[in-house]
Amino acid sequence: MANNHHDLGSAAHRLEDVPSIVKQNIEKLHEHRMELRRQMGPWERMAHKISDYCGTTQFVLFNAIFFAGWIILNTRIGGMPAFDPYPFGMLTMVVSLEAIFLSLFVLLTQNRMQQAADRESELDLQVNLLTEHELTRVLIAVDRIAQKLGVDLPVDSDQTELETETRAEAVMESIEEEAENGPS
Repeated sequence: MANNHHDLGSAAHRLEDVPSIVKQNIEKLHEHRMELRRQMGPWERMAHKISDYCGTTQFVLFNAIFFAGWIILNTRIGGMPAFDPYPFGMLTMVVSLEAIFLSLFVLLTQNRMQQAADRESELDLQVNLLTEHELTRVLIAVDRIAQKLGVDLPVDSDQTELETETRAEAVMESIEEEAENGPS
């Protein structure tokens, strides 16, 4: 019990260590994700709930008990007449239908998750490009300040490249070319 309390205390302590801007960003991201969930249609909501449930131990146990019960009832171990005798054709159909619908629900959920991941990836790319642009400006400013103050900065062969704006299109073209043709 004391260990649980310690874990909760350390979690609260870790939260205190998070800068407020990071907390705000986490809250905004959470709000954005909740808004995306609110925008889901009824079919998407249902598919998401079914996919969530089917990924639980409870669902696995339910299926194991259901199939075991079906088999027991149909092998006359239960003492009742079999409604689906061996080789359990009806059970096979039920399992096949379950597999078809489960895979459809999982695909619907995965598509939705992929769309959300694509949007977040786009946001990440935009933030990275903005950061690169800002850092380039900072490097140029630092060099100019150093020159004005007469401070000799170490000579770096990459300095000119680092102070040049990165063209995202050129980088993406290079990545595409590498993917198509292999390393150059």
